[in-house]
Amino acid sequence: MSKEKRIATPTMTKAYLNKYGFTFKKSLGQNFIIDVNVLENIIKKAGVTKETGAIEIGPGMGALTEQLAIHADKVVALEIDQRLETILNDTLSDYDNIDVVFQDVLKADMQAIIQEQFKDGQPIKLVANLPYYVTTPIIMKLLMDHLPLDSITVMIQKEVAERMSASPNSKAYGSLSIAVQYYTNAHVALIVPKTVFMPQPNVDSAVLHLSFRDEPPVQVNNEHFFFDMVQASFGQRRKTLRNNFVRYFVDKYDKAEIEQRFITADIDPGRRAESLTMEEFARLANAFE
Repeated sequence: MSKEKRIATPTMTKAYLNKYGFTFKKSLGQNFIIDVNVLENIIKKAGVTKETGAIEIGPGMGALTEQLAIHADKVVALEIDQRLETILNDTLSDYDNIDVVFQDVLKADMQAIIQEQFKDGQPIKLVANLPYYVTTPIIMKLLMDHLPLDSITVMIQKEVAERMSASPNSKAYGSLSIAVQYYTNAHVALIVPKTVFMPQPNVDSAVLHLSFRDEPPVQVNNEHFFFDMVQASFGQRRKTLRNNFVRYFVDKYDKAEIEQRFITADIDPGRRAESLTMEEFARLANAFE
């Protein structure tokens, strides 16, 4: 396909930047991808096919959008920066299966957008190069909104990808690991050097693939309390669960009652949060709630 691989090169990216006098906004965390091999790899890892509907967040100049349009049935891209409208109209003019929606994903009604834009029952994959500064709020919104997505495949800061996919007893494991893995199976699919971006960020990136679980791996009486308690458990990483819980439950339980609930959950209060599996956190939450 002659129009393929058109945007994601240093030469073409610079040409469009110059043509429209576009300047990067640091506050929006704009880093455009300039390597088409990386984009094709992301699409492969995401499992996008001609049957797939694709959602993209932050299309920028349309480099990933173009590749999604080539491989997917339909692409809906959400962009917060209105200045990119003219550029995207130009760069994506060859494709009739793309709809760019100028909205902030954190404020958008994603359920409504999916209903309007895609066929009933169509498999939908979210694929994006996310701005570093807002990665976690975006991913948590997508997970907690219970959207009808097959999977999420995102390029994010390597360190954050490692935290989201971490296992117990590792430095990266924390409340974010639990929150993401409660809803999805998470794994790092690719490590991406900073050299494939313009402008170059200070750190390397990773492609994180999240496939949705049919149901959470643990049963909790109250999800909201479960996530709050997990966060409190990691409040001060070096401290024991006992110390963190005494602080967290100061207005609710005295020390003796806290000890009793640890016994009920069959968890040693002298352990640190990073040593607990999700199943153990669930037992604790159900004992304390």
